[in-house]
Amino acid sequence: MSRPPLVPPLKCQGIKTKLVSAIQRVAETREYSRWIEPFCGSGVVALNVQPKKALLCDTNLHIISLYKDIQTRKITAASVKEFLTSEGEKLKTQGEPYFYEVRARFNEAPTPLDFLFLNRSCFNGVIRFNRKGKFNVPYCHKPERFAQAYVTKITNQVRQIAQILSTVDWTFEVRDFRETLAQAQSGDFVYADPPYAGRHVDYFNSWSDSDEAALGATLGSLPCDFLLSTWHSNEFRRNSAIDLVWSRGDFHMLKREHFYHVGSSENLRHPMIEALISNFPMTEESVAVQRCEQTVLFALAG
Repeated sequence: MSRPPLVPPLKCQGIKTKLVSAIQRVAETREYSRWIEPFCGSGVVALNVQPKKALLCDTNLHIISLYKDIQTRKITAASVKEFLTSEGEKLKTQGEPYFYEVRARFNEAPTPLDFLFLNRSCFNGVIRFNRKGKFNVPYCHKPERFAQAYVTKITNQVRQIAQILSTVDWTFEVRDFRETLAQAQSGDFVYADPPYAGRHVDYFNSWSDSDEAALGATLGSLPCDFLLSTWHSNEFRRNSAIDLVWSRGDFHMLKREHFYHVGSSENLRHPMIEALISNFPMTEESVAVQRCEQTVLFALAG
């Protein structure tokens, strides 16, 4: 039985925890010298694939700052434990007003630790910013959020990441996807997880149909392998970009059904069909392995 995926300390909408094993299986079929992500987000995919060399980029400078500080040991498991324990006590005694005090402090002078605190005490762990770049997610209404067990869980996640980063050659940078993909060379492997058009588009920067089209054209002209994840459809609608951008004859697709738990109640949490798209064939062998793990992956025509 495969080990459960490593979960990062940051919570993100659309996080690939449930899809990471499928991505790993596909990546294992390719040979590459450097892993590149133009939308690294929480970092969950790279942290589970654990390539020896990687370029991990995102437009969200707060995510990049957190991982850079863990990498350089400016932030440690011990400092995270001390900070969240102290701030958690203030949240416990002062409640909602203290959350908004920290949010205002962060928006005035952002720090990675305040970002982590807000991410783990805001509504549903959503990462969302307004057009001025200010964090605007409301309070989760759980004043005892940072109980000892919860702080220990986050602390252990930071410790595990620090251990991984001490053994690999990873570069974290704040970059637009165009800048990142311009660095791709033969022998690299690109994994792209862009904001989902029509869903979660206020994650940090907006994402438009033209961005999606530009991404498709750029990935299609890369000198190396790429794998992209995007939403395919749900019971209400289908992602129009599947037909407009991702159905080229030289692209290949797999799809998988699972739930995203970002709704405010169980009856609002619907199944999502996720698509994996590549510029190389994804073999029946990788599909068969996933079926053994009781996932729902289907090979589609290219």
